[in-house]
Formats: sequence, structure tokens, C-alpha cells
Amino acid sequence: MKYLVVPVLLLVYAVHQDLWNWTNKTLIGGVLPAGLAYHVFYSVLASLTMLFLVKVAWPQHLENEIEALPEALKNRSAHE
Repeated sequence: MKYLVVPVLLLVYAVHQDLWNWTNKTLIGGVLPAGLAYHVFYSVLASLTMLFLVKVAWPQHLENEIEALPEALKNRSAHE
């Protein structure tokens, strides 16, 4: 699934460029301007993208190295 990281990021970046909403005066639900509603949607999309990145591309080998450290070294680095 790591091969999807770059295409997903490019897609999310491309979707962020919402030039078509700059002059849209439509109200969603009679209250929320279309541009703001779009950014609500985009914020959720960005959060889901970050979740995807953490699940797929997180460097697990670094986590494993920290877990393998002796407890004394973990405590010392936390207090510095």
C-alpha cells in the first residue's frame, strides 16, 4: 500500500486548489457558504489522509528501536 502514498498526497493537494468556489455564493443548508462547506469537507479529507499516512507509511523500525532501548535510556532522554 506504500505505493499509494504519493498519488494520494498529489490528489489531496490538487483537490485543495478550489478556484471554482471563489465566486460561488450558494448557501449550503441555507447557512453555510459553499466555499466554507468545501473546506469543512477538505479538513475531514486531510484528517483521513493523515490517518492513512500514519497507518501505511509510519517508520515502524524507529518505534521498534525505541522499544528495544533499556528503560534507563528511555527515562534519561525524556527528562533532557
